[in-house]
Amino acid sequence: MKLLILHTSRLLLASTMLVAGAGCAAAQTAAPPAQQKGRSAKPAAPAPSSTPAEEEKPAAGATLRLSAVLTQSDSAALRSGLVWRIFEDAAQPDGSRKLVAESREASFSEQLPDGAYIVHVAFGLAGATRRVVMEGRNVSERLALNAGGLKLIDTLGDNQLPAQRLAISIYVPERGNSEAKLVLANARSGEVLCLPEGAYHIVSTLLDVSQGSQGDNNTTNSVVTADLRVPAGKVTEATLRHHAATMTLKLVKAPGGEALANTSFSVLTPGGDVIRELIGAFPSLVLAEGEYVAIARREGKTFQTTFKVTSTQDRDVEILTQ
Repeated sequence: MKLLILHTSRLLLASTMLVAGAGCAAAQTAAPPAQQKGRSAKPAAPAPSSTPAEEEKPAAGATLRLSAVLTQSDSAALRSGLVWRIFEDAAQPDGSRKLVAESREASFSEQLPDGAYIVHVAFGLAGATRRVVMEGRNVSERLALNAGGLKLIDTLGDNQLPAQRLAISIYVPERGNSEAKLVLANARSGEVLCLPEGAYHIVSTLLDVSQGSQGDNNTTNSVVTADLRVPAGKVTEATLRHHAATMTLKLVKAPGGEALANTSFSVLTPGGDVIRELIGAFPSLVLAEGEYVAIARREGKTFQTTFKVTSTQDRDVEILTQ
């Protein structure tokens, strides 16, 4: 059984005002359930010059104008990253609502027939919904998302880790649920994530990108967790520090000798839990800081040694045949 050794980092938090219009990392945006396809909203084209006779013609419908802010007290509207969806208020026989317009413009503006509509705006994982009624007059609405930003920085030693070396999951704590509710399974380090205001549990796992450690077997036992709160209208920056190093295993006849081929290795905790199993002359793996047991098997014989991992200090681990 693989044992995960948890290392909780020292969490560094710095809050700054979230500038209206700052881009957030792309995430799947939620919309009201059971929607149906409809037409997409397009930016309104400049009105052509008209004659007095044309100006006297009644409009086909009133114009709905929408904008969004992070908090109710914000004066500046968000300028990017929004997804607008407009649904008919009346539910269809199957309980769904017909999607009548969709737009990714910063502000929504379109002429709609009289009637009631459900407006939904998404910004990253944050969203807001409102019911509006069109009755022959233009309607302008501003929706408050009550959201903030979260930027995660993961480091190994003094160096920032690239996003491809990390698997980051974000959870919302739930009463009576010790594991919490997963809300984002593929968060990227270094990007600003838009999230509803609230408390979150972060789990960052270091990945082993060395040869032979691809696919589902590239997670390491270096796992950093953090609990933090995202306030509305601000960007919260959290630094999560991993403590790990790359170890290269070798079965040798004497210290400093040539690695013997056709060897299989097992790396265990001092308690006997298996961390990884590898095959080769000198396979490498990333391990969290701590103490381990290395076992080598070759030609029906078994050899072992104990070793210690110190963060950022990559080195060879030699197992002697005698």
